[in-house]
Amino acid sequence: MIYVKQAKSTTATSMNEVSTIVKDIIEDIKQNGDVAVLKYEEKFGSSNRPFRVTQEEIDNSIAQLSSDTKELIDRVVERVNAFAKAQLKCLQPLDADFGDGIRMGHKIVPIETIGAYIPGGRFPLLSSGPMVVAPAKVAGVKRIVACSPANYQGGIHPAVLYGLVKSGATDIFAIGGAQAIAAMAYGTETVPEVSMIAGPGNKFVAEAKKQVFGKVGIDLLAGPSEVMVFADEHGNALKITADLLAQAEHDPSARAIFVTNSMDVANRVVEQVHETLKEFSNDSPAHASWEDYGEVIVTDSIEEGIAVCNDYASEHLHVHVEEADKYTASLTNYGSLFIGEDSSVVFSDKVSGTNHTLPTLKAAKYTGGLWVGSYIKVLTHQKITGEGVQYLANHAAQQSEIEGLEGHKLSAAVRIK
Repeated sequence: MIYVKQAKSTTATSMNEVSTIVKDIIEDIKQNGDVAVLKYEEKFGSSNRPFRVTQEEIDNSIAQLSSDTKELIDRVVERVNAFAKAQLKCLQPLDADFGDGIRMGHKIVPIETIGAYIPGGRFPLLSSGPMVVAPAKVAGVKRIVACSPANYQGGIHPAVLYGLVKSGATDIFAIGGAQAIAAMAYGTETVPEVSMIAGPGNKFVAEAKKQVFGKVGIDLLAGPSEVMVFADEHGNALKITADLLAQAEHDPSARAIFVTNSMDVANRVVEQVHETLKEFSNDSPAHASWEDYGEVIVTDSIEEGIAVCNDYASEHLHVHVEEADKYTASLTNYGSLFIGEDSSVVFSDKVSGTNHTLPTLKAAKYTGGLWVGSYIKVLTHQKITGEGVQYLANHAAQQSEIEGLEGHKLSAAVRIK
């Protein structure tokens, strides 16, 4: 394996300062509620507007949108809903006999109240709201509390608001950053307390989710965007470049990595990226992302390339290899898989229907991304009668005696005939 281009840095800057700042924000909001939220909104978001977005504001804001923009968002919601509904059908309740008088199972119950964090960012991302909110609605969540920064003319961008409404958000607040996470986790005079928080965000949002975990559930801790493109000697340098830079432009710390078994393709991609970046605006994050975190790796074989892909466990894994279907069974660590050179990651980012909130920093080795199942609880139950009582009571009494647990033994023994 040869690095034609290696990242200057593969580790994030020390998070100690971020952790301390976020801890102070959370503690302040726990103690002082809305007053503290307003303080941090004014400090970090330059906003002192009312937190709750009223129906009048929603109506006035949405009225600014063109019918074409609303149609695009409607399509996103429709497709995300359709995929979430199909996933939900795969989750079935269970109620079955496991021996005479031993009946066990589980039921599937939606979480009652969730918090959805929708980042502001440099540009309004029309799919961000539907990606977080629509699966919760499909799951059956009754109350969906959405927070997004007031960074567009003193409010939430109209397109983001429209997406939240169409997806099923029940309460919308113009609050961003760690203060939004803390407000949803602990509740304030204005913001309802939720049971789970989902959605992507910057390092302060991610750290806040990490610190409130336990008080509330979270979907996952997602860092800057990652993409790994895997190609063989047939790779198209322009398509590969486009797919790398599409993710690199998300954030200066985004990671765009190219893996191939062809030195010729590797060199052509390096040159193509260099030329293409000349056409990007000077302030595009793609420049710093590629310079600092971009990598190009040449392997000795397709098999070694697969091993590299599985080790990196990238958020997005795009397989440009010819006859890509042959290799998908061997690829096991990724947030989402894109099979074939024309299965662009951008399609999933925007509208295909799979979720774009995905694990980063190798978390794909142990978890998948946000999905309808993130918003449900699988609750087990059992009913023990007749012979089942005698069978289990005798076993439990004997085991409890060995373990020295007198109360456990008594609870079982009193049921033995």
